[in-house]
Amino acid sequence: MLIGEVARRSGVSARMLRHYEALGLVRPSGRTGSGYREYRAQDIRRIFHVESLRSVGLSLREIGRALDDPDFAPSVLVGDLIDRTRERIAAERELLTRLLRIDAAEPSDWEDVLHVVALLKGLGSTSASARQRAALSSGDEVPVPVEALVEAVLTETEPNVTGALQWALARAGTDGAALLAAGLGSPAPAVRERAVLSLAEMPGDEAAARLREALDHHDVVVRGHAALALGARGVAEAVPVLLDMIAEGRNDIDAADALSVLAADPVLAERIASGLIDRVARPGTGAPARGRLTQAMAAVPGTRVAHALQELSHDEDRAVAVTATYLLQVRATP
Repeated sequence: MLIGEVARRSGVSARMLRHYEALGLVRPSGRTGSGYREYRAQDIRRIFHVESLRSVGLSLREIGRALDDPDFAPSVLVGDLIDRTRERIAAERELLTRLLRIDAAEPSDWEDVLHVVALLKGLGSTSASARQRAALSSGDEVPVPVEALVEAVLTETEPNVTGALQWALARAGTDGAALLAAGLGSPAPAVRERAVLSLAEMPGDEAAARLREALDHHDVVVRGHAALALGARGVAEAVPVLLDMIAEGRNDIDAADALSVLAADPVLAERIASGLIDRVARPGTGAPARGRLTQAMAAVPGTRVAHALQELSHDEDRAVAVTATYLLQVRATP
C-alpha cells in the first residue's frame, strides 16, 4: 500500500508518516519497482499503535521506547502521564477560577482587568505585607471578587493579614457570609475556626443567621466562637452554649463577659440566672466548674442570684464559698 492510500485509510497525513519514518517510528517494509514507499500489514498496525499511544499523551520519543524496548514497563510511564495530566488539569482549573473572578468583577476596560489581576496576584503572594496591601486596597477601584477574599481568609495564618481580609469582606456585602459558612464544613479544624471568626467580624443579619446555625455545629470551637459573637450582639440563642463553655472551662472568662452583656435584659437575666444555678446544682459538677459558674453570677442582677450566692457562701468547697461571699459583699456595696 502506497503512502497516499495509507494516509487516506489511517487518517494520518503523508507528511506525518514521513516524519514518523525520519524518527524511525514507522519505516515502510518495502519499495515498489519505481522506488515508492510500500507499507505492509505490520507497518499499518504499527501506525495505529503509534496513534493510540499519542492519544493518551505520550511523546513520540516515549512511543518509540514503548514499542521498541521489550523490557520497557508501561506502568511507570502511565503513572507519570497520570501525574502530568493532573498537574495540567489543576493548572487549567486555576486559570478558569482566575478568569471567573475577573469576570465577576465586571471590568469595564483593560485597565480594570489589570487592576483585578494585580489584586488577585497580591492575595496569593508569599509576602504577608503584599497580601495585606492587596486586601486593604480591594474595592478602591474595581472590587475583588468575594470568592477570592473568602479563599484567602480561610488559608491565612498571619493575624494582621487576617484582619485586613476580614475588613475587606465586611465591605464586600452579604455574599461573603454564605461562602464563609461553607467553610464551616471543612474537614480541617483550622479552616473551620477561621471561617467562624471571620463571620463574627461581619456585620448584618446574614452573618448573624449563619452564626446562629453554627451554635449547633459538631465542633465545640466553632460553637464557642459563634456563641461569643452572638452574645456580644445580644442574641439570646447563645445563652446555652455560653453556659456550657463556663461549666467546661472553654473560654469561660469571655463567655461570662458575653453573659453579662445579655444579662442587661431583665428577661434574659432571669434565664441566665436559672441556667447558672441549675448547672451549679447538677450532680457530678466538680468544684472547679462550680467555682467558674459562681464567678459568672457576678454580673447577673436579681434576687434569685443573690439567694443562690447566699447558699453558695456556705458551700463545702472553700474556693466556691469564698467566691460567693466576696460577690455578696460586692453586691451589697452601694
